[in-house]
Amino acid sequence: MSTLLFMPPQCFDHDTGYGHPECSERLRAIDSIFNTEHFSFLTRSTCGPVTREQLERAHDKDYITRILALDGCPKPYEIDEDTVISSGSIQAALYAAGAACQAVDDVITTNARNAFCAIRPPGHHAEANKAMGFCLFNNAAIAALQARAVHGVRKVAVIDFDVHHGNGVQSIFWNDENLAYVSLHEDGGYPRTGPKEETGVNNNILNIPLHAGAGTQDLQQAWTNKAAPFLKAFSPELIIISAGFDAHQRDPMGGLNYTTTDYAWITEKIIVMANDCCQGRVVSLLEGGYDLPALSASVGVHVKLLMEV
Repeated sequence: MSTLLFMPPQCFDHDTGYGHPECSERLRAIDSIFNTEHFSFLTRSTCGPVTREQLERAHDKDYITRILALDGCPKPYEIDEDTVISSGSIQAALYAAGAACQAVDDVITTNARNAFCAIRPPGHHAEANKAMGFCLFNNAAIAALQARAVHGVRKVAVIDFDVHHGNGVQSIFWNDENLAYVSLHEDGGYPRTGPKEETGVNNNILNIPLHAGAGTQDLQQAWTNKAAPFLKAFSPELIIISAGFDAHQRDPMGGLNYTTTDYAWITEKIIVMANDCCQGRVVSLLEGGYDLPALSASVGVHVKLLMEV
């Protein structure tokens, strides 16, 4: 069975300006890894832009209209101090979410067991009516709701190992007991959300805040003692990964101390979980990761393990 790779060319056209950490060089660094012989069996797939109907499952109609009105803006525009767009940004966001939906479609309906979407802008901070934290549309939530609306998948879990808490996924999932969100993130980091007390409408949210400097042992204990039992009890029919690689010890945007080997470890554990509960079906979506060598190496081990399923 093949692993699908989605990397829409439109995602390279999201220009955030000089010095912004969420830049197109991130995708170029990842693409350089995928062009090596180790990844010759990756199946490169194409997608269209996300539809209005798909967006409206996760986002308010007025919000979508406001964001779409910015398409092709002639000069850089700051939605907030972190979230900058340019003329190609809205199309990039549409194709990023489109890739997430197409990956769900293909993993559920073809012999591809999993997929990785190298996409930008990222999505897990975007709320139903608010862009923030580099994010415009919530790719993970849109993908989860695509599985439900089109394929009848009842229970979907999003596993988020980005250094930052995915406040947007949490808020969109909060009132739906059949959508689970598990986040392992740095305590007190941006956006100052995700304490363990936030548990959702029916304990469908599991936040695992980790202290600054947490590393291998902390990650492994958090997964083994908290995340894995939670997910096993929830028993999802599809797993979506918010795959942020900014908890790496080299990354300038966070204060955790993961190594590339840690990303291999957590990927393997997620694959085992997926094999046990949902026929191995995993859709992984790129979120953060801003040190280019650490990002490309970590994505490399992540996707290599997906390919070995």
